Amino acid sequence: MIASVISSLALAGLAAARVQYLGVSIAGGDFGCTINGSCPLSSSQLPLGSGFGGDGEAQMQHFTKDNTMNIFRLPVSWQFLVNNTLGGPLNTANLASYDRLVQSCLSTGASCILDIHNYARWNGGIIGQSPSGPTDADFISLWTQLATKYAKSPNLLFELMNEPHDLSLAVWSTTLQKAITAIRTAGATQPILLPGTNFSSAAQLLPSGSGDALLKLTNPDGSTDNLLVALHKFLDEDNSGTHSECVTNNTIAFGEVATFLRNAGRKAIVTETGAAPGNPLCVVYFCEQNAFINSNPDVFLGLVSWGAGSFNTDYLLSQTPFWEGGRFVDHPLMAQCVVGTWIGSTAGGR
Repeated sequence: MIASVISSLALAGLAAARVQYLGVSIAGGDFGCTINGSCPLSSSQLPLGSGFGGDGEAQMQHFTKDNTMNIFRLPVSWQFLVNNTLGGPLNTANLASYDRLVQSCLSTGASCILDIHNYARWNGGIIGQSPSGPTDADFISLWTQLATKYAKSPNLLFELMNEPHDLSLAVWSTTLQKAITAIRTAGATQPILLPGTNFSSAAQLLPSGSGDALLKLTNPDGSTDNLLVALHKFLDEDNSGTHSECVTNNTIAFGEVATFLRNAGRKAIVTETGAAPGNPLCVVYFCEQNAFINSNPDVFLGLVSWGAGSFNTDYLLSQTPFWEGGRFVDHPLMAQCVVGTWIGSTAGGR
């Protein structure tokens, strides 16, 4: 049944086009983060192997060589980078560990997304919107330091924040504008991924949601070059990615977003999406969704699946490959619906 779905999509011409970037999140630096922005240092499991977490370095080598992937998202908590000191300098030791992952990603020839995974919060306080902090200045300090360090690394993208939610969009857009200006002032010209509210939901991007606010953001010179919208979308009943059942293929939502972006002359990257590998209907819907995204590469520049890295292969939405017979073997969902809808055939070591 799954193969017939892919064949019908290909016959419809959907598999002929493809997004510029395809990849997966190499998670672990975000482990322990909750949606209130609490991220205990003890919970972080950077996927560096050797006692840190999963072997994300080897996984990225596999994904690039065997699956021709060319982008990886590298989540990390704000607390980890500054060693739990709000507004403080990047911690030398912790930054070195995260930078090892970044450099491993860059060494594959792929592009790499730096993702601060704090939900627009620090230990319960909303950035720039809570009396006790964190302040805009704290957030700008973080990104100024990161931009300064990585200004000369052209294959990086900066995702300003993972999944903001339950905040004033007007105030949040002002915060984002300050961060954009700080990054450009630091000399970094790389793409910046702009997150709206409602957990960066693609379904909430349209004018009644985050879309208009994000599209008003500019570089210091007034241009919008390399300012991209970050989109997330899962397939379960509440768009959380926490259920094994899938209720939609999201083609209506992504179709509306495509029209909105096209009319605005703007582009986006889907930086999180996923489905349960063990559910047959999820496989069908996930393949349909990803084929649709690939059929609109004029507005969707990339597709990043969730997630590999330090996730074990039993995790509900695991895209972590199995180690079998001295080589990595992908989950069938990854081979069929992520790589398969990008290159028009199954892949992944089978």
